[in-house]
Amino acid sequence: MATPFSQQVLKPSNAAKRLGVYLPATPPEFQEKGISRAEIEELEKNPPEWLSELRRNGPHPRPVVAGRLGISISGLTRGGVTEPLTTEQIDELRADPPEWLIRERATQAQVRAEEERAAGRKNTGNTGRA
Repeated sequence: MATPFSQQVLKPSNAAKRLGVYLPATPPEFQEKGISRAEIEELEKNPPEWLSELRRNGPHPRPVVAGRLGISISGLTRGGVTEPLTTEQIDELRADPPEWLIRERATQAQVRAEEERAAGRKNTGNTGRA
């Protein structure tokens, strides 16, 4: 018999990913045991102080860093960012963006424009053929 959805247990790494936090920065009890989907929902609804603090100040996992900088995860790698960053570090990069960040933001803007153009073409049924 299948386990009800809310009772399914996620590995700590998947739970951290779902909550948008960096696993090594979470409390040991979070890292050491599986977390049920119901527990994840409760953490999202009523985050404990450690979760609020991590979300506010970090360190943040790469997908969060990339999102806050407006670039891709690959762009982070190309820029040499391989470690999690804190909110303060992210804000410093935003305030005085290095050349690699400016370049990656431009690349990301081009990608988004192309995706929008392709989605528009798909929605109108226009294949671009004459």
